[in-house]
Amino acid sequence: MAAANANPNTLTAVPSPKKPANPAKTVDTHSVIKRLQSELMSLMMSGDSGISAFPEEDNILCWKGTIAGSKDTVFEGTEYKLSLAFPNEYPFKPPTVKFETACFHPNVDVHGNICLDILQDKWSSAYDVRTILLSIQSLLGEPNISSPLNSQAAALWGNQEEYRRMVEKLYKTTMEISKS
Repeated sequence: MAAANANPNTLTAVPSPKKPANPAKTVDTHSVIKRLQSELMSLMMSGDSGISAFPEEDNILCWKGTIAGSKDTVFEGTEYKLSLAFPNEYPFKPPTVKFETACFHPNVDVHGNICLDILQDKWSSAYDVRTILLSIQSLLGEPNISSPLNSQAAALWGNQEEYRRMVEKLYKTTMEISKS
């Protein structure tokens, strides 16, 4: 009853403490940087052949990577450049990974976007840069043709000889353009 007679101009509101919506997924920039520095060291020490990645200049959130086409696949003898952009919420959100080198592949569109489940709905904070690069390298030789971004590549996949010719043609053209 006392509150009903109180002067509204003299009431002071007590602020309620605000908590993050999901404290388990709150990440500060410092921890993202530490995680990426650790992943860089692990990747450098891993000795995995055919994959590499390094931060661009002074920005640890933007990396350039390379993937070599695996032996005994239509991509053998090729090397592709990738860009990796890590969000501030990494590792709870996946990085955006794109092919910078043109890649004729069922799961890569003409803009370099990649359709790979671990970069989308199957992402886990347990994944790291090494896992991502190895998964993309594996995807080159084992595409998911039932969910293509490039339907022409998916349709041609069954004819590996013709497919290899398309890969070589696009790769050769891309390399000539990058040299000029």
